[in-house]
Amino acid sequence: MRDWGIDMTVRILGGTLHGVEGLLVLVEIDILSMLPSFTVVGLAMSAVREARERVRSAIGASGYPFPRRRITANLAPAGMPKSGTGLDLPLALGVIATSEADPPWTDPPLAVGELGLDGTVRPVRGVLPVVEVAARAGCTRVIVPLANAAEAGLVPGVEVHGVRTLRQAWEAATGGQQHRVIAAPRVRVEPPGPDLADVRGLGAGRRALEIAAGGGHGLLLEGPPGAGKSMLAKRLASLLPDLGEQAALEVTRIHSAAGLLREGDGLLRRPPLRAPHHSASTAAVVGGGSPLSAGEVSLAHRGVLLLDEAPEFKRSTLEGLRQPMEDGAVTIARADRVARFPALFQLVATRNPCPCGYFGRNNDDCLCLIGERDRYLRRLSGPILDRIDLVAWVDPVDSTTLLEGRVAEASGVVRDRVAGARGLREIPNARASLQSCVRRLNTGGRREVESGMGQLRGSARGIQQFVRVAATIADLDGSPAVKVPHVQEALLLCAPRAHGRDRFVRSGL
Repeated sequence: MRDWGIDMTVRILGGTLHGVEGLLVLVEIDILSMLPSFTVVGLAMSAVREARERVRSAIGASGYPFPRRRITANLAPAGMPKSGTGLDLPLALGVIATSEADPPWTDPPLAVGELGLDGTVRPVRGVLPVVEVAARAGCTRVIVPLANAAEAGLVPGVEVHGVRTLRQAWEAATGGQQHRVIAAPRVRVEPPGPDLADVRGLGAGRRALEIAAGGGHGLLLEGPPGAGKSMLAKRLASLLPDLGEQAALEVTRIHSAAGLLREGDGLLRRPPLRAPHHSASTAAVVGGGSPLSAGEVSLAHRGVLLLDEAPEFKRSTLEGLRQPMEDGAVTIARADRVARFPALFQLVATRNPCPCGYFGRNNDDCLCLIGERDRYLRRLSGPILDRIDLVAWVDPVDSTTLLEGRVAEASGVVRDRVAGARGLREIPNARASLQSCVRRLNTGGRREVESGMGQLRGSARGIQQFVRVAATIADLDGSPAVKVPHVQEALLLCAPRAHGRDRFVRSGL
């Protein structure tokens, strides 16, 4: 045991989150022969300051002596705010280490975890990004809650120790191997989601959904209530191919930072589907808050963001989608820090043609005044509509088709076609350069594009989207060249966005 008359500083690594990225924290524990106290410095937020009481009780419950001296814990870098409960474990291990005559480790391990008053180690969010940043800094030994061991094991080159108690964590920190986790990273098994086979009829909507999936295009579904807009929109994610290794790691990192990974979860291979309620705040959808955290647009990264009844969302929330739809990321600035959140999502939105919902098919059924109708449509501003590639009208299914119609193609069948179309290009057509798509136009296709531009009456961005959609239709058709039929079908899906009240003229597909 240590001679308490000698002062010594113990160092151990911890971690916290900065947005969805990990921040490596050097925890320095200093014991001085002065009146007993426990001080945490280094811009510690409230949850970190409260760790003092959890650490004190957990050390006593685990059978280790708690020094009756002045304890100072410094969290470096001191200029960055530290939040969350993941620093409980390194603080406790550092305090215990001060009781040793010599430092118990030459290379400080990384420790992340929340402590219970009885010494149990509880899971925390953000273990994956924290372990990643520690591995980049050269740390090879990490101690995490057993429930977080699977996600920590996704990082190559680190020795993971999954522990349930503070005593097990101390054994792992001082060289014990009995709690080492040796397991291949697991893939999260997702329950089957909504399948396109459940949809009867709606041929035009199904086709628009397949084109949107094939090129990564944004989609707006319009139609009267009960036509099947929401049902179609919820099935878009089921048409997307599985995520590649790098994309799966990005998605898993974001969900880890948000605390959405279940115990034992590994890589998330399926594209996520996020469908916030229209009452959600701007910070909940776009990101922000204190501490800075990811919003729904980031949780939908590499997947689908569904805005059901889009005009009912707050205008500030909808306008906050402009940057992520354009850049694939959200940058949130505060007085003391800036965080960047990935947000490369595919938007699918639904809306009625008017407040009562019945304008467009049989105008005699519409009860709305013209002013009410126009105000409702203006809730989706021009800049937002200009960033949505496809617009499709969804007609209600007749009763015969609904009750007796044959079972349609399942999502798996359509997903295979989508995967084949996407496999032809390095990046989805929605993000491809205009030049690469224009080069694929044959002579007839180019003439058809030139004649169709007059119908678009949109921005330069809208014209680019028109050509990209035609390229996606050609990919789904297995054609290297973009031909006249591909351009004509693209025009039917792109033109309604720019036609004012005529946007409700149906394509007839």
